Amino acid sequence: MIAPLTTKGAQKLREELENLKSVKRPAVIHAIAEARAHGDLKENAEYHAAREQQGFIEGRIQQLEFTLSHSQLIDVATLNAGTRVVFGATVELAECESGDEVTYQIVGDLESDIKLGMISISSPISRALIGKHEGDTITIEAPGGQREYDIIAVRYVG
Repeated sequence: MIAPLTTKGAQKLREELENLKSVKRPAVIHAIAEARAHGDLKENAEYHAAREQQGFIEGRIQQLEFTLSHSQLIDVATLNAGTRVVFGATVELAECESGDEVTYQIVGDLESDIKLGMISISSPISRALIGKHEGDTITIEAPGGQREYDIIAVRYVG
């Protein structure tokens, strides 16, 4: 399956991959070698912790390589969807009940980070937003019940 990924998100993933390969992988290999030098591996907690860390690093490397090779890169700055919400859009919303405003950018699954206002294309909010226009009202099923939001603005910023 080809997943969408912003060019900015792809760059961040490439940087993480490079760091894992050139910094973290060699460091954990060194830690394993050091722990082996301490003798009996059965009761060597440092060795087991380093091997576990190596497993996480190798798994993440594989995940990043797969994602980068199976993604469709989308340059958000070149999108011209007007006021329609599509992948990559930055959307300003106002909750109908409270008037609270939030801003989200719709991005790929691996680059999403709610703290930075970047929501996954597969999230319920994104699914409710895709295809809508500035000025529309959307309804989202939340754990506490339905919430309605007005779409205040739609921008495409790289």
